[in-house]
Amino acid sequence: MRVFAEQPVQPPVSQGFEHVNRYWDDVHKVWTAKILPGEFYVSTTGEMVVTVLGSCISACVRDKVRGIGGMNHFMLPEQTEYSSDVWGGNPGTSASRYGNWAMEFLINEILKRGGRKENMEIKLFGGGQMIASMTDIGQRNILFAYNYLANEGLTVSAADVGDVFARKVLYFPDTGAVKVRRIRDMKNNTLLDRETRYRKEVEQTASSPTGGGIDLF
Repeated sequence: MRVFAEQPVQPPVSQGFEHVNRYWDDVHKVWTAKILPGEFYVSTTGEMVVTVLGSCISACVRDKVRGIGGMNHFMLPEQTEYSSDVWGGNPGTSASRYGNWAMEFLINEILKRGGRKENMEIKLFGGGQMIASMTDIGQRNILFAYNYLANEGLTVSAADVGDVFARKVLYFPDTGAVKVRRIRDMKNNTLLDRETRYRKEVEQTASSPTGGGIDLF
């Protein structure tokens, strides 16, 4: 007779992450948090964090001694005084669509939960050029991430960035393990539609620099 393992009780959600979609992954047998663009998530309970990336970047950051860590998912490098949040939505995710806020929020949340900066292990993923005819936002995101971490005195231990495909990233903050699936044949146009929207925002910025567009620097 086949015996099925009992599904463990879902860990309580941490304050500030109530909006994140959490579910049981029956393949990996682990509770999972799926983050969308502009979201980040930190776990101290052995969860898996998942996202899908086009030109966006995800930083997987953890305290490798204490096993506290998480992932972000940002769309554009920096929000400046000339940038406006045209995305709307949850106020907890609007600012973190930009790399400068996404990195700061993630690192500070890990520190707040007991992590230490000298123990941090960082891995970077994403930054693909999804549409050849548009500005290479992915490359700008990659350069921003490396420069930001260098300025913080942090180094990247592993990365899978650039090229022309999307990625599905599965991250286990307690162990630091990462699984990446390169998506060369998109089953739907969700990511491509997002890239097209980026291009429109870039064009608006170029034609109207003081009109509240997005500054990509």
